[in-house]
Amino acid sequence: MESLIRNIADTARWVAIFRAEESERPDAVFRDPYARILAGERGEQIANTIEFGKKNSWSFVARTFLFDEFIRQHVEQRYDMIINLASGLDTRPYRMNLPSSLKWIEVDLPEMISYKETILAGEKPNCLLQKVQMDLSDRKARLELFNQLGNKSDNALIVAEGLIGYLDNEEVGTLAKDLSEQKSFKRWVFDLMSPGLLTMVQKEMGSFLKEANAPLQFAPEEGEDFFLPYGWKHLESKSKLKTAAVLKRLSDEMMAYAAYPEPEGPRGSFPWTGACLFENIN
Repeated sequence: MESLIRNIADTARWVAIFRAEESERPDAVFRDPYARILAGERGEQIANTIEFGKKNSWSFVARTFLFDEFIRQHVEQRYDMIINLASGLDTRPYRMNLPSSLKWIEVDLPEMISYKETILAGEKPNCLLQKVQMDLSDRKARLELFNQLGNKSDNALIVAEGLIGYLDNEEVGTLAKDLSEQKSFKRWVFDLMSPGLLTMVQKEMGSFLKEANAPLQFAPEEGEDFFLPYGWKHLESKSKLKTAAVLKRLSDEMMAYAAYPEPEGPRGSFPWTGACLFENIN
């Protein structure tokens, strides 16, 4: 199929469909009233075509739920800034109950920021929202931004939902180092996958993502320990599969898989993915 996913922005539209479908359930575990219009026809077309993603939509529901919970916890702990890297079509500043004094920083490519601004032009965020148009691969620019934000916060939570899987090991290590050098960047939450799951996803969806020049590639053999040399201590990881089981979003077949214990530490060939929380130790 020609250019089903044209670029990284289309992956954001694709995932937004699964948020929309969850939001429209009577027993929804979160509600994103903007997801369907942000996804558009393009997002729906992608979601309906990639069978593996549709079959495993529970993983995107669990991811959104887990990130919501981590953010809520840190807001309750009086973190004063949320920095959302590669924010995509996230609408948490609009849909979550947040303190009006909370500083929320969205960082993403200019075209993504502009697209979302156009769709949400008539909406008002619940906190102090700042949008930064930036290519995060530009290290000089991001270092300048991190320095600016680091001086404007006492306790910041870094959010990187659906980002680092698209980077290689060197890129992830450099980003981790750059973030840890800011003393006020206290915590970092992102999603991680095992080498076993990466192999499975590459087999099922790799051709679509390579076509968009957005291949998934980061799944370190060391697991969470990968980040320790770069200044980040692992605090906890929440399995998407186990979370989806608790939320009752799995098929009977997947519920049977979820009943098995998952390995801790490096998971190797075991197909695992979860949301991981880290603490800055620099």
